[in-house]
Amino acid sequence: MTASYPATRMRRSRATAWSRAMHRENILTPADLIWPLFVTEGQGVEEPVGSLPGVSRWSLDGIAARAKEAVALGIPCLALFPNTPGSLRSDSGEEALNPDNLMCRAIRAIRDACGEGIGVLTDVALDPYTAHGQDGLLDDAGYVVNDDTVAVLVDQAVNQAEAGADIVAPSDMMDGRVRAIRMALEMGGHHNVQIMSYAAKYASAFYGPFRDAVGSGGLLKGDKKSYQMDPANGSEALREVAMDIAEGADSVMVKPGLPYLDVVARVKDRFDVPVFAYQVSGEYAMIEAAAAAGAGDREALVLETLMAFKRAGCAGVLTYHAPLAARLLNG
Repeated sequence: MTASYPATRMRRSRATAWSRAMHRENILTPADLIWPLFVTEGQGVEEPVGSLPGVSRWSLDGIAARAKEAVALGIPCLALFPNTPGSLRSDSGEEALNPDNLMCRAIRAIRDACGEGIGVLTDVALDPYTAHGQDGLLDDAGYVVNDDTVAVLVDQAVNQAEAGADIVAPSDMMDGRVRAIRMALEMGGHHNVQIMSYAAKYASAFYGPFRDAVGSGGLLKGDKKSYQMDPANGSEALREVAMDIAEGADSVMVKPGLPYLDVVARVKDRFDVPVFAYQVSGEYAMIEAAAAAGAGDREALVLETLMAFKRAGCAGVLTYHAPLAARLLNG
């Protein structure tokens, strides 16, 4: 189709607020948001994360309060990440399998506070539990071994499901873990527990504040490039997604978010499956820094970046800005 001026004036539909609303292609609502929360030990504890302005670690009572806040705001799901005490970390990460660990107690605290009124997504990976900060088990050379790690991840996922998790989200990037977790959930009677796979998780420089928040940053020996994806690769992400769908993932995630919108769009175009993105800690921190420096309006920056995820094809976004965005969207 060809169109020429002045028969076609593209500005006609932009001239008024009602017309812009009527022609808007994508809509952002609180139901599109997942709120990541950091859990710590204690009672009445709020520990601000220095590299994430406005974000804190919360003890269980605080997590329960945040859950009630999320329900009131219309946020449908929380994502939990524990800050495991150093005394409970080990090379094998066995605390991940403790049915009374911090993650499992946080799940139960949310259930006690909100019942089934909100979804609980749990992280399946060993980095919050290992003394070396890697997502899996190490061999004598310091290499993260795949199959032995998968065996532990399966037990970790079942442990979380039995505590009441609605969605288990393996973020480790081990090969074959989705199939193994799905089979174990089925065999354990957890037929309705979803798997949201971190299918395309990149070895990114944007994760630093998150590692501070879960206490693994200072522990990390080496890097994660042998299992997380090379930022130079896009087509490889499609192979990863295809494999995870075939293995039983109900939804897939691209992480980080904004630097990988092209990957989000390609995954959405190729596969008939819900795609989520994680607006990671470094992205959040940059927005906060820009707003603090007067380089942009904080609220406008938050909503524009979240809309970019929707435009690229996301079914939802994990973002630390979830409560702020929900309040703005609720008007």
